[in-house]
Amino acid sequence: MSAIISPDVSVEQLRSTTPVSLGVMASGSGSNFEAIAHGIINGELNAKIQVLVYNNPDAKVKEKAEKLGIKAVLLNHRDFKTREELDQAIVEIFQNHGVQWVVMAGWMRIITNVLLNAFPRKVINIHPSLLPSFKGINAVEQALKAKVKITGCTVHLVDLAVDSGPILIQSAVPILDDDTPETLHKRIQVQEHLIMVRAIALLPHLENQ
Repeated sequence: MSAIISPDVSVEQLRSTTPVSLGVMASGSGSNFEAIAHGIINGELNAKIQVLVYNNPDAKVKEKAEKLGIKAVLLNHRDFKTREELDQAIVEIFQNHGVQWVVMAGWMRIITNVLLNAFPRKVINIHPSLLPSFKGINAVEQALKAKVKITGCTVHLVDLAVDSGPILIQSAVPILDDDTPETLHKRIQVQEHLIMVRAIALLPHLENQ
């Protein structure tokens, strides 16, 4: 299954009448988590974030969840012996909260089949490049080093390979001559927030594919 949806497609065209129950995973500032929550509040998304799981005790996403009244659970990856044990704990939390779709919104850990088997073809991720280019960490720096003229961001279904799986939606971002990793990443983030909302609006339409 591979569906590339133009960023120009309106959320209205994708809106579902059935609320989507989301479980969000984040490791850092939580800007994409916040964009999803605001999309719900503003009526752009017919969805509910049932619970946030974060793995970094110092992650600012916790504060954002608290302000938004969304339950946040810390699962410090350092407390687990294996990736599989961490994923099993995540699965249990999501299942206990009635999660239908899992959203990796800046989750900086490699996931395993434990999570993917529990939510088959229902885990999505956002990555700051036009996949399949510049997979892995430091994607923005990779794009600058390669001296490409255009990069961007991608929301995709997740499989076991890093930053792999069918692409749902992408948005291109031009690279300017004076760009730094910070300035480029900031512009990419603007597009991330837009396409993340559109991708989540698309999810109910993938149920039967």
